[in-house]
Amino acid sequence: MSSIKTLFITGVSSGFGRALAQEALASGHRVVGTVRSAQAKQDFEALDPTNALGRLFEVTDFEAIDALVADIEASVGPIDVLVNNAGYGHEGVVEESALGEMRRQFDVNVFGAVAVTKAVLPYMRARRRGHILNITSMGGYITMPGIAYYCGSKFALEGISQVLGKEVKPFGIHVTAVAPGSFRTDWAGRSMSRTARSIADYDALFDPIRQARQEKSGKQLGDPVKAAQAMLAVIASEAPPAQLLLGSDALALVREKLASMAAEIDAWETLSRSTDG
Repeated sequence: MSSIKTLFITGVSSGFGRALAQEALASGHRVVGTVRSAQAKQDFEALDPTNALGRLFEVTDFEAIDALVADIEASVGPIDVLVNNAGYGHEGVVEESALGEMRRQFDVNVFGAVAVTKAVLPYMRARRRGHILNITSMGGYITMPGIAYYCGSKFALEGISQVLGKEVKPFGIHVTAVAPGSFRTDWAGRSMSRTARSIADYDALFDPIRQARQEKSGKQLGDPVKAAQAMLAVIASEAPPAQLLLGSDALALVREKLASMAAEIDAWETLSRSTDG
């Protein structure tokens, strides 16, 4: 198979989606990217009039997904790589945050990604090849106060990715869950939905966290372009990983979480074993 691939990336207007699209185009790949406005479509296609193909689409428009994928397969060609990138962050204390905000978070970050995957899979399965990258987060491994809905959505997508990878491996399809740490994207800025504060009891815990996140926005250690290059390396690999952490902060924090989990499991092992029949 040619090393030049067709990538279908959801959410290419900014952040990781934009960086990956640009790096993929620079490497000679063809990119079909979803955007949410006519202007964004025009801006995206201006990156490469030949190989950048925009599609107006919202990942929560579940009824339109099958037709969109069928059109890409028919008019552009086989989708070699699906990148479920579209998503956003919600910030808010659980008790203060409406259930509707949680539904919206899961609709975009989980149900949207799964719906697009389900539309693409029949084509990849028929060809016995393909690669799906789900952009999760270190927040799919670690947690911190104030982003429960976001972490919950990323934990869900991590779990789904791992199961899906086992289900489609016999068909030559790879699934990689890419979990970035803190990067210089719009995640903590324009793209974040923030619930208004309402319960004073949480002020001491959460207000400093919210303030620090806002102050660090745009100054994070991670470089989205280098993240995109790492993802291209995974796409080019004949044996890609099932999970990939991006960023030294993600590595350190996830290792710390795993060590803490192991210590707690050991501490409570006797009680855990006591429940056997």
